[in-house]
Amino acid sequence: MRALIKPAPGPGLELTEVPEPSPGFGEVKIRVMRTGLCGTDLHLAGWDDFAAEMLNPPQTLGHEFYGEIVEVGPGVSGMDGVGEVNGLRLTPGQHVSVEGHITCGRCRNCRAGRRHMCLHTNSIGVNRDGAFADYVVVPAGNVWLQADHIDPDLGALFDPFGNAVHTALQFPLTAEDVLVTGAGPIGVMCAAIAKHAGARNVVITDLSDFRLSLAKVTGAVTVNTREQDLREVMADLGITEGFDIGLELSGAPSATRQMLDVCNYGARIAMLGLPSASYDINWNQVITHMLTIKGVYGREMFDTWYKADFMLGSSPQLRDQIRSVITHRVTPENWAEGFDAARSGKCGKVIIDWTA
Repeated sequence: MRALIKPAPGPGLELTEVPEPSPGFGEVKIRVMRTGLCGTDLHLAGWDDFAAEMLNPPQTLGHEFYGEIVEVGPGVSGMDGVGEVNGLRLTPGQHVSVEGHITCGRCRNCRAGRRHMCLHTNSIGVNRDGAFADYVVVPAGNVWLQADHIDPDLGALFDPFGNAVHTALQFPLTAEDVLVTGAGPIGVMCAAIAKHAGARNVVITDLSDFRLSLAKVTGAVTVNTREQDLREVMADLGITEGFDIGLELSGAPSATRQMLDVCNYGARIAMLGLPSASYDINWNQVITHMLTIKGVYGREMFDTWYKADFMLGSSPQLRDQIRSVITHRVTPENWAEGFDAARSGKCGKVIIDWTA
Protein backbone atom coordinates (compact mmCIF):
# COMPACT_ATOMS: atom_id res chain seq x y z
CA MET A 1 0.00 0.00 0.00
CA ARG A 2 0.98 3.66 -0.26
CA ALA A 3 2.35 5.28 2.87
CA LEU A 4 3.93 8.64 3.62
CA ILE A 5 6.79 7.78 5.95
CA LYS A 6 9.75 9.22 7.78
CA PRO A 7 12.34 6.84 6.28
CA ALA A 8 15.25 7.73 8.56
CA PRO A 9 16.29 10.34 11.14
CA GLY A 10 16.58 13.77 9.56
CA PRO A 11 14.42 16.19 7.55
CA GLY A 12 12.11 14.94 4.82
CA LEU A 13 9.38 12.41 4.09
CA GLU A 14 8.91 9.78 1.40
CA LEU A 15 5.80 8.35 -0.27
CA THR A 16 6.56 4.69 -0.75
CA GLU A 17 5.09 1.20 -0.84
CA VAL A 18 4.92 -0.69 2.45
CA PRO A 19 3.22 -3.97 3.45
CA GLU A 20 -0.49 -3.66 4.16
CA PRO A 21 -1.06 -4.07 7.92
CA SER A 22 -3.23 -6.65 9.64
CA PRO A 23 -5.13 -5.91 12.86
CA GLY A 24 -3.63 -7.36 16.01
CA PHE A 25 -5.41 -8.35 19.19
CA GLY A 26 -8.07 -5.78 20.07
CA GLU A 27 -7.49 -3.74 16.91
CA VAL A 28 -9.44 -2.79 13.81
CA LYS A 29 -8.16 -2.13 10.31
CA ILE A 30 -9.38 1.04 8.60
CA ARG A 31 -9.28 2.06 4.94
CA VAL A 32 -8.20 5.68 5.12
CA MET A 33 -10.29 8.13 3.10
CA ARG A 34 -9.12 11.56 4.31
CA THR A 35 -6.29 12.78 6.50
CA GLY A 36 -5.69 16.25 7.88
CA LEU A 37 -2.27 17.84 8.00
CA CYS A 38 -1.40 19.06 11.50
CA GLY A 39 1.31 21.34 12.82
CA THR A 40 2.73 18.27 14.57
CA ASP A 41 3.29 16.69 11.16
CA LEU A 42 5.34 19.73 10.10
CA HIS A 43 7.55 19.32 13.16
CA LEU A 44 8.00 15.62 12.43
CA ALA A 45 8.79 16.24 8.76
CA GLY A 46 11.35 18.91 9.64
CA TRP A 47 12.98 16.72 12.29
CA ASP A 48 13.24 19.18 15.17
CA ASP A 49 14.05 18.25 18.77
CA PHE A 50 10.47 17.09 19.36
CA ALA A 51 10.61 14.77 16.36
CA ALA A 52 13.99 13.35 17.33
CA GLU A 53 12.68 12.53 20.81
CA MET A 54 9.33 11.05 19.79
CA LEU A 55 9.82 9.31 16.44
CA ASN A 56 11.52 5.99 15.72
CA PRO A 57 11.96 5.82 11.91
CA PRO A 58 11.01 4.25 9.62
CA GLN A 59 7.45 5.18 10.53
CA THR A 60 4.22 6.30 8.89
CA LEU A 61 2.91 9.69 10.03
CA GLY A 62 -0.65 11.04 10.27
CA HIS A 63 -3.15 11.19 13.12
CA GLU A 64 -6.15 13.24 11.92
CA PHE A 65 -8.27 10.97 9.73
CA TYR A 66 -11.57 9.48 8.63
CA GLY A 67 -12.10 6.12 7.02
CA GLU A 68 -14.00 2.86 6.76
CA ILE A 69 -13.57 -0.24 8.91
CA VAL A 70 -12.53 -3.15 6.69
CA GLU A 71 -11.50 -5.78 9.25
CA VAL A 72 -12.00 -6.48 12.95
CA GLY A 73 -9.10 -8.22 14.68
CA PRO A 74 -8.96 -11.02 17.25
CA GLY A 75 -10.05 -10.12 20.74
CA VAL A 76 -12.70 -7.83 19.29
CA SER A 77 -14.36 -10.18 16.83
CA GLY A 78 -17.67 -11.82 17.47
CA MET A 79 -19.76 -13.93 15.13
CA ASP A 80 -19.45 -13.07 11.44
CA GLY A 81 -16.50 -10.78 12.09
CA VAL A 82 -18.54 -8.33 14.12
CA GLY A 83 -16.86 -6.86 17.19
CA GLU A 84 -18.31 -5.13 20.21
CA VAL A 85 -16.37 -2.61 22.30
CA ASN A 86 -18.03 -0.89 25.25
CA GLY A 87 -21.43 -1.65 23.80
CA LEU A 88 -20.53 -0.40 20.30
CA ARG A 89 -20.78 -2.98 17.58
CA LEU A 90 -17.91 -2.62 15.14
CA THR A 91 -18.32 -4.13 11.70
CA PRO A 92 -16.75 -3.69 8.27
CA GLY A 93 -18.34 -0.87 6.31
CA GLN A 94 -18.77 1.54 9.21
CA HIS A 95 -17.33 5.02 8.81
CA VAL A 96 -15.18 6.27 11.66
CA SER A 97 -12.85 8.87 13.05
CA VAL A 98 -10.25 7.89 15.62
CA GLU A 99 -8.98 9.30 18.92
CA GLY A 100 -5.25 9.52 18.29
CA HIS A 101 -4.10 9.20 21.91
CA ILE A 102 -3.64 5.64 23.13
CA THR A 103 -3.64 5.54 26.91
CA CYS A 104 -2.19 2.97 29.28
CA GLY A 105 -5.31 2.27 31.35
CA ARG A 106 -3.13 1.63 34.42
CA CYS A 107 -1.90 4.99 35.76
CA ARG A 108 -3.85 6.88 38.40
CA ASN A 109 -5.38 9.31 35.91
CA CYS A 110 -6.58 6.53 33.59
CA ARG A 111 -8.07 4.54 36.44
CA ALA A 112 -9.80 7.69 37.71
CA GLY A 113 -11.40 8.34 34.32
CA ARG A 114 -9.01 11.12 33.30
CA ARG A 115 -7.58 9.33 30.29
CA HIS A 116 -6.64 12.58 28.54
CA MET A 117 -4.13 13.07 31.37
CA CYS A 118 -2.56 9.61 31.01
CA LEU A 119 1.06 9.58 32.13
CA HIS A 120 2.07 7.08 29.44
CA THR A 121 0.20 8.20 26.32
CA ASN A 122 1.24 6.90 22.90
CA SER A 123 0.08 8.76 19.81
CA ILE A 124 -0.95 7.37 16.45
CA GLY A 125 1.33 8.79 13.75
CA VAL A 126 3.91 9.85 16.35
CA ASN A 127 4.80 6.85 18.49
CA ARG A 128 3.33 4.22 16.15
CA ASP A 129 2.41 3.99 12.48
CA GLY A 130 -0.28 6.45 11.50
CA ALA A 131 -2.85 7.22 8.86
CA PHE A 132 -0.87 8.83 6.03
CA ALA A 133 -1.48 5.55 4.24
CA ASP A 134 -4.13 3.55 2.45
CA TYR A 135 -4.76 1.49 5.60
CA VAL A 136 -4.08 1.85 9.31
CA VAL A 137 -4.70 -0.37 12.34
CA VAL A 138 -5.79 1.15 15.66
CA PRO A 139 -7.11 -0.07 19.02
CA ALA A 140 -10.82 -0.76 18.75
CA GLY A 141 -11.46 1.35 21.84
CA ASN A 142 -10.15 4.45 20.06
CA VAL A 143 -12.70 4.24 17.25
CA TRP A 144 -15.49 6.81 17.04
CA LEU A 145 -18.43 5.79 14.83
CA GLN A 146 -19.61 8.64 12.64
CA ALA A 147 -23.18 9.40 11.64
CA ASP A 148 -24.25 9.93 8.04
CA HIS A 149 -24.24 13.74 8.39
CA ILE A 150 -20.47 13.66 9.00
CA ASP A 151 -18.88 13.57 5.54
CA PRO A 152 -15.25 12.49 5.00
CA ASP A 153 -13.90 16.05 5.18
CA LEU A 154 -15.66 16.76 8.48
CA GLY A 155 -14.63 13.36 9.78
CA ALA A 156 -10.98 14.18 9.12
CA LEU A 157 -11.42 17.40 11.13
CA PHE A 158 -12.80 15.68 14.22
CA ASP A 159 -9.42 15.62 15.98
CA PRO A 160 -8.72 19.39 15.71
CA PHE A 161 -12.41 20.18 16.17
CA GLY A 162 -12.23 18.16 19.37
CA ASN A 163 -9.31 20.34 20.49
CA ALA A 164 -11.45 23.41 19.83
CA VAL A 165 -14.43 21.96 21.70
CA HIS A 166 -12.22 21.01 24.65
CA THR A 167 -10.74 24.52 24.76
CA ALA A 168 -13.89 26.56 24.16
CA LEU A 169 -16.05 24.65 26.63
CA GLN A 170 -13.67 24.96 29.58
CA PHE A 171 -15.91 27.78 30.82
CA PRO A 172 -19.54 28.83 30.21
CA LEU A 173 -19.77 31.03 27.12
CA THR A 174 -23.40 32.12 26.97
CA ALA A 175 -23.81 35.92 27.18
CA GLU A 176 -20.06 36.41 27.74
CA ASP A 177 -17.58 38.55 25.82
CA VAL A 178 -15.00 36.17 24.36
CA LEU A 179 -11.54 36.91 22.96
CA VAL A 180 -9.88 34.31 20.72
CA THR A 181 -6.19 34.89 19.95
CA GLY A 182 -4.90 33.07 16.87
CA ALA A 183 -6.98 32.59 13.70
CA GLY A 184 -5.58 29.25 12.65
CA PRO A 185 -8.05 26.40 11.99
CA ILE A 186 -8.57 25.64 15.69
CA GLY A 187 -8.95 29.32 16.55
CA VAL A 188 -11.59 29.70 13.84
CA MET A 189 -13.35 26.62 15.19
CA CYS A 190 -13.27 28.08 18.71
CA ALA A 191 -14.85 31.29 17.45
CA ALA A 192 -17.58 29.28 15.71
CA ILE A 193 -18.26 27.28 18.88
CA ALA A 194 -18.45 30.43 21.01
CA LYS A 195 -20.99 31.97 18.62
CA HIS A 196 -22.91 28.68 18.53
CA ALA A 197 -22.99 28.62 22.35
CA GLY A 198 -24.50 32.11 22.54
CA ALA A 199 -21.59 34.35 23.45
CA ARG A 200 -22.44 38.08 23.55
CA ASN A 201 -19.43 39.20 21.52
CA VAL A 202 -16.69 37.08 19.95
CA VAL A 203 -13.51 38.81 18.82
CA ILE A 204 -10.67 36.93 17.12
CA THR A 205 -7.20 38.42 16.62
CA ASP A 206 -4.23 37.57 14.43
CA LEU A 207 -1.49 39.27 12.41
CA SER A 208 -2.50 37.52 9.17
CA ASP A 209 -5.30 39.02 7.10
CA PHE A 210 -5.57 35.73 5.21
CA ARG A 211 -6.28 33.75 8.36
CA LEU A 212 -8.63 36.41 9.69
CA SER A 213 -10.57 36.16 6.43
CA LEU A 214 -11.23 32.49 7.26
CA ALA A 215 -12.79 33.53 10.56
CA LYS A 216 -15.35 35.88 9.02
CA VAL A 217 -17.66 32.95 8.24
CA THR A 218 -18.18 32.46 11.99
CA GLY A 219 -19.66 35.93 12.49
CA ALA A 220 -16.89 36.88 14.90
CA VAL A 221 -15.31 40.33 14.80
CA THR A 222 -11.85 39.98 13.25
CA VAL A 223 -8.97 42.22 14.33
CA ASN A 224 -5.48 42.46 12.89
CA THR A 225 -3.72 43.83 15.97
CA ARG A 226 -0.85 45.14 13.86
CA GLU A 227 -3.28 47.47 12.10
CA GLN A 228 -6.14 48.03 14.56
CA ASP A 229 -6.32 49.08 18.20
CA LEU A 230 -8.10 46.27 20.04
CA ARG A 231 -9.35 48.64 22.74
CA GLU A 232 -11.03 50.80 20.11
CA VAL A 233 -12.79 47.71 18.75
CA MET A 234 -13.86 46.83 22.29
CA ALA A 235 -15.29 50.33 22.77
CA ASP A 236 -17.25 50.06 19.53
CA LEU A 237 -18.74 46.76 20.76
CA GLY A 238 -19.62 48.13 24.18
CA ILE A 239 -17.06 45.98 26.00
CA THR A 240 -16.29 48.49 28.74
CA GLU A 241 -14.79 46.35 31.50
CA GLY A 242 -12.87 43.75 29.50
CA PHE A 243 -13.37 40.27 28.10
CA ASP A 244 -14.90 37.63 30.34
CA ILE A 245 -13.37 34.63 28.56
CA GLY A 246 -10.03 34.27 26.74
CA LEU A 247 -9.16 31.40 24.39
CA GLU A 248 -5.46 31.46 23.49
CA LEU A 249 -4.61 29.47 20.34
CA SER A 250 -1.62 31.32 18.90
CA GLY A 251 1.24 30.36 21.19
CA ALA A 252 2.51 33.92 20.71
CA PRO A 253 3.79 35.69 23.85
CA SER A 254 2.54 39.07 22.61
CA ALA A 255 -0.98 37.68 22.14
CA THR A 256 -1.04 36.26 25.67
CA ARG A 257 0.18 39.51 27.18
CA GLN A 258 -2.42 41.49 25.28
CA MET A 259 -5.13 39.06 26.39
CA LEU A 260 -4.16 39.61 30.02
CA ASP A 261 -4.31 43.38 29.47
CA VAL A 262 -7.84 43.39 28.02
CA CYS A 263 -9.52 40.77 30.20
CA ASN A 264 -11.90 41.79 32.97
CA TYR A 265 -11.09 41.17 36.62
CA GLY A 266 -11.96 37.57 37.38
CA ALA A 267 -11.75 36.55 33.72
CA ARG A 268 -11.07 32.93 32.78
CA ILE A 269 -8.51 31.97 30.16
CA ALA A 270 -8.01 28.61 28.42
CA MET A 271 -4.67 28.09 26.68
CA LEU A 272 -4.13 25.51 23.91
CA GLY A 273 -1.52 27.30 21.76
CA LEU A 274 1.99 25.94 22.31
CA PRO A 275 4.78 28.55 22.34
CA SER A 276 8.14 27.83 20.74
CA ALA A 277 9.93 28.86 23.95
CA SER A 278 9.14 29.98 27.49
CA TYR A 279 8.25 33.64 28.09
CA ASP A 280 7.46 36.10 30.86
CA ILE A 281 4.05 37.46 31.78
CA ASN A 282 3.02 39.96 34.44
CA TRP A 283 2.16 37.66 37.34
CA ASN A 284 1.18 40.65 39.51
CA GLN A 285 -1.53 41.32 36.95
CA VAL A 286 -2.71 37.70 37.05
CA ILE A 287 -2.86 37.72 40.86
CA THR A 288 -4.37 41.14 41.49
CA HIS A 289 -6.92 40.74 38.69
CA MET A 290 -7.78 37.27 40.02
CA LEU A 291 -7.46 35.66 36.59
CA THR A 292 -7.93 31.93 36.07
CA ILE A 293 -5.52 30.44 33.52
CA LYS A 294 -6.07 26.82 32.52
CA GLY A 295 -3.89 24.75 30.23
CA VAL A 296 -5.71 22.54 27.73
CA TYR A 297 -4.38 19.58 25.78
CA GLY A 298 -6.04 17.19 23.35
CA ARG A 299 -9.57 16.03 24.08
CA GLU A 300 -11.31 14.52 27.08
CA MET A 301 -11.87 10.88 26.19
CA PHE A 302 -14.57 10.63 25.22
CA ASP A 303 -16.74 13.37 26.65
CA THR A 304 -15.38 15.94 24.18
CA TRP A 305 -16.26 13.61 21.29
CA TYR A 306 -19.89 13.38 22.45
CA LYS A 307 -20.15 17.16 22.69
CA ALA A 308 -18.51 17.61 19.28
CA ASP A 309 -20.80 15.00 17.73
CA PHE A 310 -23.94 16.58 19.18
CA MET A 311 -23.05 20.13 18.19
CA LEU A 312 -22.27 19.20 14.59
CA GLY A 313 -25.36 17.00 14.38
CA SER A 314 -27.60 19.79 15.65
CA SER A 315 -26.43 22.59 13.34
CA PRO A 316 -25.90 22.48 9.55
CA GLN A 317 -24.56 26.04 9.85
CA LEU A 318 -21.88 24.97 12.31
CA ARG A 319 -20.94 22.06 10.04
CA ASP A 320 -20.47 24.50 7.16
CA GLN A 321 -18.38 26.84 9.31
CA ILE A 322 -16.10 24.05 10.49
CA ARG A 323 -15.73 22.60 6.99
CA SER A 324 -14.82 26.05 5.68
CA VAL A 325 -11.39 25.95 7.39
CA ILE A 326 -10.28 23.51 4.66
CA THR A 327 -8.45 25.55 2.05
CA HIS A 328 -6.28 22.95 0.29
CA ARG A 329 -6.92 19.39 -0.89
CA VAL A 330 -4.13 17.25 -2.32
CA THR A 331 -3.58 13.67 -3.41
CA PRO A 332 -0.99 11.46 -1.69
CA GLU A 333 1.27 11.81 -4.73
CA ASN A 334 1.15 15.61 -4.29
CA TRP A 335 1.76 15.51 -0.54
CA ALA A 336 4.70 17.93 -0.79
CA GLU A 337 2.38 20.65 -2.14
CA GLY A 338 0.20 20.26 0.92
CA PHE A 339 3.16 20.53 3.29
CA ASP A 340 4.43 23.60 1.43
CA ALA A 341 1.00 25.23 1.75
CA ALA A 342 0.88 24.48 5.47
CA ARG A 343 4.34 25.96 6.01
CA SER A 344 3.45 29.09 4.07
CA GLY A 345 0.92 30.23 6.64
CA LYS A 346 -1.47 31.23 3.86
CA CYS A 347 -3.79 28.30 4.35
CA GLY A 348 -6.32 26.85 6.72
CA LYS A 349 -6.50 23.10 6.97
CA VAL A 350 -4.83 20.90 4.34
CA ILE A 351 -6.58 17.61 3.54
CA ILE A 352 -5.01 14.60 1.79
CA ASP A 353 -7.56 12.52 -0.16
CA TRP A 354 -6.51 8.86 -0.06
CA THR A 355 -9.39 7.78 -2.31
CA ALA A 356 -7.76 9.64 -5.22
